[in-house]
Amino acid sequence: MRTAELYKSIQGEGFLTGTESAFVRASGCNLRCWFCDTPYASWNPEGADLSVAELVEQIHHLECEHVVITGGEPMLFAELIPLCDELRLLQKHITIETAGTLFLPLECDLMSISPKTSNSAPSADEYPKWHARHEKTRHAPDVIRRLIADYAYQFKFVVATAADVEEVEQYLDEFPEIDRDRVMLMPEGTTQEQLEEVAVWLNPLCSRVGLQFCPRRHIEWYGMQRGT
Repeated sequence: MRTAELYKSIQGEGFLTGTESAFVRASGCNLRCWFCDTPYASWNPEGADLSVAELVEQIHHLECEHVVITGGEPMLFAELIPLCDELRLLQKHITIETAGTLFLPLECDLMSISPKTSNSAPSADEYPKWHARHEKTRHAPDVIRRLIADYAYQFKFVVATAADVEEVEQYLDEFPEIDRDRVMLMPEGTTQEQLEEVAVWLNPLCSRVGLQFCPRRHIEWYGMQRGT
């Protein structure tokens, strides 16, 4: 599996915020969000091709009970299936970070789904081919329904404006089976100042509409740095 980075850190988003974890970042993505904060795993994928055995060995040396496999889009890689099987044998807690556009039948304790709404599309003028591909593939209802049926899950939506929240509500109307207590709205931004600017109105709005507010603590703790 092409891997951009593998490191130990503290989870900064979602229900497991604050949990020490080993992070495996798969390099490669089928989408091209304009606000992607890991372009080295999407727009310009980097990294080496590592075997499942090599990945397991490196993860083992980090001595973490929790493992987060993220990207890019890890569901692009069939090697994810045997990797999760091996991590299960080591009794690791496994979280998969995915946009919810692809499905693999793998072992997982938490499916962390971040659907890409219309605010994510790259510029049609600058990237016409990627814009068309992104818009065609970013929403996969059948995949979402299978993921939430088969796995414990959390949803994280990136929000920049009040209109984005309205679109999230429309999305949830399409999937009434999604537990709203497991849905989080996360401010868009890569600096603490940008995040706070959105959080000041998004946090109270989440309370009013019955959704969870999701801060990006790793930016607060470390800034926008790789390996965090």
